[in-house]
Amino acid sequence: MLPAPLTMQVRRGAVAELGALLADSRVATSGRVAVAVGPGQGDHIESLIAPTLGEAEVFRVADGTVDAAVSLGADLRKAAYEVVVGVGGGKTIDVTKYAASLAGIPMVAVATNLSHDGICSPTASLVYEGGKGSFGVPMPLAILVDLDFVHNAPESLVRAGVGDVVSNLSAIEDWQLGNTERGEPIDGLACSMARTAAEALIGRTDSIESDAFLTVLAESLILSGMSMVVAGSSRPASGGDHEIMHAVDQLFPGTSNHGELAGIGAAFCYFLREDEARVAQVADCLRRHELPVVPADIGLTVQQFAEAVALAPSTRPGRYTILEHLRMQDSEIHDRVGDYVRAFGS
Repeated sequence: MLPAPLTMQVRRGAVAELGALLADSRVATSGRVAVAVGPGQGDHIESLIAPTLGEAEVFRVADGTVDAAVSLGADLRKAAYEVVVGVGGGKTIDVTKYAASLAGIPMVAVATNLSHDGICSPTASLVYEGGKGSFGVPMPLAILVDLDFVHNAPESLVRAGVGDVVSNLSAIEDWQLGNTERGEPIDGLACSMARTAAEALIGRTDSIESDAFLTVLAESLILSGMSMVVAGSSRPASGGDHEIMHAVDQLFPGTSNHGELAGIGAAFCYFLREDEARVAQVADCLRRHELPVVPADIGLTVQQFAEAVALAPSTRPGRYTILEHLRMQDSEIHDRVGDYVRAFGS
């Protein structure tokens, strides 16, 4: 059986009509509702939901840490909440996901940004003392995306969602490589969902200024998250591209965001595969949406990016991608990064 949210809506005004949407979808028909909001838009969100969820208790999520999630989970356990609604960007939703799993109650995700596919994924990316990690959580019971908020979000973060979705194409190739070289089981439905999400975006000529594009971007991010639920892992949406992303985060924290790094990683992995048509298509898509294509676009030198590529396989032990397949030495990695920059640098 295919797991899926009870309801999925992408439109304007979703936050203001949250109470009616929850009742209509039979997510919360009785009992108490908790709402978790981030520090930035908390007051505004609280004022919008008051008319339809006036009795809901609102909790503020201070940051995207494990401590914040554990604290929220403890608060949720103190009362008989029927559901917790996480309203905000990726950090708020991830904290709410993990807190809901700790409290043993369902969670509804209301996204106000579209920076990555964590909206519907079965993981929560949280910061802890040792760095940043992914924690397994149940998929949200329902998903809403409010385009009014998305239009007002920082453009760079919304555009980043494109990079994360497009990187699915590289991740799928890595999974197929693992299947061919190591006999790793592969889930055809998960691949189909992740590929469909990426192909729906990669050739579009419109961008984040239009509701039509944002709707497709939101649907693609949600479908990408669902592909991971079907697969039981992040395999259909995370390959060598995400290994590079995690390595950059470790070596040069704060360099760039998730989606931007995933996009660069995907383009470079296609360059390593010597797939000229696909790497050109990915690079053109990234440029069209004003996303970085080469290391200099995010402030890294060839040497720094090469260091990240060398470290990348260690970020996901046991995962087989083009990086593990090629087994490049440091000098070769440096040369390949230099070749990539010469080919695709502006």
